[in-house]
Amino acid sequence: MRYPFNDFTGLDLAPPYQRALAEPGLTRVTLPYGEPAWLVTRHDEARLVLSDRRFSRAAAAERDAPRALPRVPGGIVAMDPPELTRIRSLAGKAFTARRVEALRPHVRTLTAKLLDRMLAAGPPADLVTDLALPIPISVICELLGVPAEDHERFRAWNDGLLSTSSMTPEQTQRNLGELSAYIGGLIERRRAEPADDLMTALIEAGDIGDRLSERELVLLCIAILVAGYEATASQIPNFTYTLLTHGDGVTAFARLADDPGRVEGAVEELLRYVPLASSAMFAHYATEDVRVGGTVVRAGEPVLVSIGAANRDERVFVDPGTLDPDRDARGHLAFGHGLHHCIGSALGRLELQEALRALVTRLPGLRLAAEPEWKTETFFRGPRTMPVTW
Repeated sequence: MRYPFNDFTGLDLAPPYQRALAEPGLTRVTLPYGEPAWLVTRHDEARLVLSDRRFSRAAAAERDAPRALPRVPGGIVAMDPPELTRIRSLAGKAFTARRVEALRPHVRTLTAKLLDRMLAAGPPADLVTDLALPIPISVICELLGVPAEDHERFRAWNDGLLSTSSMTPEQTQRNLGELSAYIGGLIERRRAEPADDLMTALIEAGDIGDRLSERELVLLCIAILVAGYEATASQIPNFTYTLLTHGDGVTAFARLADDPGRVEGAVEELLRYVPLASSAMFAHYATEDVRVGGTVVRAGEPVLVSIGAANRDERVFVDPGTLDPDRDARGHLAFGHGLHHCIGSALGRLELQEALRALVTRLPGLRLAAEPEWKTETFFRGPRTMPVTW
């Protein structure tokens, strides 16, 4: 079966995923690049592959790995233990709950300023350029100590890393080289002038016993940029669009505006409900024969995990195709699971909560002014522009 399944124009979960969820065993798929693979769609099987050390992501570097993009991002997201465990442990010491929560006032103030500008300019506004893009890029640059004048350069590098267009390997490598060199310069400046930010904390944690090489530190910062910027920038308009287009008579957005105290629970349900990725990105290679559900994956075979499908598994979530902001959505896999659970999940939640809370509180009458223009050449799905009025 040809893969990816999802369409870029919209946020629906493609019908082939529903069929794969219902059929026994794994689904055999062929991607635009690389060798064929097994596709996992069910929740329990996804958790198994994501956490079981009999599956290797690092092995993909030595194979013609199945992929939808010409090049899949490497770094920490493509490592195995013990290297992965060591780096995650060090990053965890810097990426503490206290440090993340300390960013909430910054995010709240930033969001308020952005909405002030929207209200002052009057409708219509573009929710993507006026709100969704500035929040995460500002927060990530704040964490890494990037000057404001360089924010757009960071955004361009990130877009190049996640593009599904026919960018040549040389162009991709040049973008990665420029980003790596820039981050290397940030590290040098922070070593010379320490500050109370994530970059300094990462340097200090990594320098203990020389446990984190300069290259590993650069790769970790790139991973933080890619995961922390693009996903959140896509999900803010995705969540808003979903709330505005769901509801019987009264939209889910309007119901949330009547009771903003439900925002945190709604964010968890939206994380579960919205299939963000255009496809599964990373191949997990079996290092020995492993039974996954009703299929024996042979040693050396690659497996892809669809998070979006696993979050719609009726064995775990009742009526999973229905958006229910009051649902207990705990157990969703939006931030991954096990060895590769997103270390920045707390920050992502914080940004989504603050953005959504501000929207339903200050713009309770928000509605679409026109249909969004959807991104078509990037890994994460979402609007390129989303005109709104109020």
